[in-house]
Amino acid sequence: MRTLWSHGEERPAEVLAEEWGASFAFDARLLPYDVRGSIAHARMLGATGIITPEESARIVAGLEEILREWEADPTVPVTEYEDVHTYVEARLTEKIGETARKLHTARSRNDQVALDARLFVKDAAGEVREGIRHFQRVLVERAEELADVILPGYTHLQHAQPVSLGHHLMAYFWMIERDYARFGGVIDRADWMPLGAGALAGTTFPIDRQQVARELGFSRVAPNSLDAVSDRDFIIEFVSASALLMVHLSRLCEELILWTSREFGFCRLDDAFTTGSSMMPQKRNPDLAELIRGKSGRVTGSLVSLLMMVKGLPLAYNKDMQEDKEPLFDAADTVRGCLKVMAAMIQTARFNRDRLAAATRGDFSTATDLADYLVRKGLPFRDAHDVSRRIVMACLEQGRALEDLSLDELRSYSPLFEEDALLEVSPERSAARRTSEGGTAPERVREQIAQARELLGGV
Repeated sequence: MRTLWSHGEERPAEVLAEEWGASFAFDARLLPYDVRGSIAHARMLGATGIITPEESARIVAGLEEILREWEADPTVPVTEYEDVHTYVEARLTEKIGETARKLHTARSRNDQVALDARLFVKDAAGEVREGIRHFQRVLVERAEELADVILPGYTHLQHAQPVSLGHHLMAYFWMIERDYARFGGVIDRADWMPLGAGALAGTTFPIDRQQVARELGFSRVAPNSLDAVSDRDFIIEFVSASALLMVHLSRLCEELILWTSREFGFCRLDDAFTTGSSMMPQKRNPDLAELIRGKSGRVTGSLVSLLMMVKGLPLAYNKDMQEDKEPLFDAADTVRGCLKVMAAMIQTARFNRDRLAAATRGDFSTATDLADYLVRKGLPFRDAHDVSRRIVMACLEQGRALEDLSLDELRSYSPLFEEDALLEVSPERSAARRTSEGGTAPERVREQIAQARELLGGV
């Protein structure tokens, strides 16, 4: 294997150690970032007179050729090199000769890999935010379509109160709006340019870090060389934000899995997102929703791996930190893929309005509305709650529903009940009357949707 320290014939133990410590198999995907960073560094070396302008121009031209080759065919080449940095430098040497060896002046692989990772995280977080916005647009479209559809709202997975299906979907909109903001924070805290920190202590050369930062799109440079090469908070934050986003997607997937069961029957997923059974011909399994639910554990595992990696590391760089790439790349790939699948799955899901309506009948989910009715008549809520509770208990004993009760029966529990009390047991009325700000009344749901559209740029 070609490493920076290769010399002559190597003993088997050396070969084993080098192969075990190599990272090119996974960090090759950093190649465009490594080349971009090297181009900016070479230009700065030429501008500051550390190398000649002619040498700088030759190095930049060679690097640009390497980048064009990668853009034409971004497959990972099979090489004997230790890591992506060694590979790029070797390819540059093949193209321009010994001048390539001047590129690494005033630079270490420590600050180089920190730069590559920061550039990757900034791009990946931006792509995740784009995926979130697309999914949010789908949620808003479906919520608007389903604002007047009522289903049971649950607490403890028991029927609680009727809610708008649009309201339910909008809960996920706001949930992942927080994810969108978190990834914005990830970008902000990754936006420190580490190049120029050297191995850990800076450099003796008169470099211009601000020039490199401007060319690479960083708003600021890392102020401490030790921190610049040892910080992996930005990677941990990316994976942490990814894990929380995956938890939110997993919660929605769990509901879809329940809702598509025969017991619920609220929803049917498009056949593209389900699979048949190898034995039972009648089954359609919500496999894609289950996969997303499962992948949430995978991303959470990546987060735990990263936290354990850094928890005992002394300053500055340590080889342990090579273990940050695979969890980062896997989390980024997983989240971006899951967002695409999730958006398409919700966009094509079909909701059974008749079954949803039937699910709120006879479930006592409007018992609170009876209590609220009595409160509006002047009864203290605790007393009204007790009246409503006794009505429910009697219905359960008699095998009846609230909808079955007559006015006389209601008045036997409280003389405050009047004719209009019979309307209080309607699930549609129950939802419609919850007009408090942020409530489930369809008119309030539409206000949420308008607010959401404004956040999405009016789309």
